[in-house]
Amino acid sequence: MESLFDSAAEEAHRGQEPLAVRMRPRSLDEVIGQRHLLGPGTPLRRLVESDAPMSLFLWGPPGTGKTTLAYVVAGATKRRFVEISAVSAGVKDVRAAIDQARRDLGMSGRQTVLFVDEVHRFNKAQQDALLPAVENRWVTFIGATTENPFFSVISPLLSRSLLLTLEPLAEDDVRAVLERAVADPRGLGGSVTLHPDALDQLVRLAGGDARRSLTYLEAAAMLTAGAGAEVTVEVLEKAVDKAAVRYDRQGDQHYDVVSAFIKSMRGSDADAALHYLARMVEAGEDPRFIARRIVIFASEDVGMADPTCLQVAVAAAQAVEFIGLPEGRINLAQAVIHCALAPKSNAVVKAIGAAGDDVRRGMIGRVPGHLRDAHYAGAKKLGHGKGYQYPHDFEHGLVRQDYAPEELRDRRYYEPTTHGAEARFAERWAKIRSFLRGG
Repeated sequence: MESLFDSAAEEAHRGQEPLAVRMRPRSLDEVIGQRHLLGPGTPLRRLVESDAPMSLFLWGPPGTGKTTLAYVVAGATKRRFVEISAVSAGVKDVRAAIDQARRDLGMSGRQTVLFVDEVHRFNKAQQDALLPAVENRWVTFIGATTENPFFSVISPLLSRSLLLTLEPLAEDDVRAVLERAVADPRGLGGSVTLHPDALDQLVRLAGGDARRSLTYLEAAAMLTAGAGAEVTVEVLEKAVDKAAVRYDRQGDQHYDVVSAFIKSMRGSDADAALHYLARMVEAGEDPRFIARRIVIFASEDVGMADPTCLQVAVAAAQAVEFIGLPEGRINLAQAVIHCALAPKSNAVVKAIGAAGDDVRRGMIGRVPGHLRDAHYAGAKKLGHGKGYQYPHDFEHGLVRQDYAPEELRDRRYYEPTTHGAEARFAERWAKIRSFLRGG
């Protein structure tokens, strides 16, 4: 009777667990996404199938399956699973978990998976406490982190571990996660249906985060009238307090919003540009796509009028790659404001365009002999490099000699504007060009 009671209590507890926990995969084959880590012959699958002790770092954005993979590894290898959160645990907790794992290993031979979530939050002393267990294989250590391990994890621990990088789930993967949760008895068991528009909206809102998508689905399902009820976009909006952003990444809305975004920055309207940025972010647009557009804009529409604009744009792109959303939207916003308010010049794009046109028309010309490579054997006999004058040996670092092929000597590509910082470059370039060309 006691075992029946315990079983019933355990079943009731499972029913109270969040949907994301109930739908956690039980085997590697049930994991959706991360195909680069789970395919036949991959290091993770080989390690699991060989049942060998291991040490892993799982690095990726939230909701990509780090905790799930740790559970699956423990289940597949029949090891005891011990989870520690680096947010609240200290050295004492780490040592206690390791000591218990050593006792289990010595007494019964049973191995332990020690999973440390948010491991980047551990300080050096706390990470040092893990080293003996990792080095001596007393535990299978799995550390999960959203931060770059090369900056947040001590080298001795990282060098003894396999680093696996998880990617945000693709839209089709999130869709598969949601559809499984609706139908699976562990999830909603078919108690509700999901309208196609609501499914699309959930996929967009998830932003590649499976846990977020299931959390939103569960909240929406709780608002439905009962068994057989449908989760619609309207129900979803009430559940997650987010209005559906009408934005189809494969349709006209995508191109219209992106076009308006670029043109607002070009027109120096920071408020309008921020509006379109927010629309893209809230609709679940890939932040890396947005960052790429800003980097292109920084050279195409600002260029030398404010050379720091490209630096800001590239920094924002790197920040988004480093921290992801939602915080990454702040970095994007800073870059957008900088680009919108910067003086504008399209001289850079016009310059490379004009040079490219000439090349495509066959205006190539021979490289002047004094500029040719003279480092290899026999080059000097061919006259390569003869007569080259080293600019650093001359006043102002300038010396009058031909650089362009003779056929292109009088071609002009870079025509700077007088906008912003480019005015200084325009004045300097005019003097240099006049000196070099002898005009």
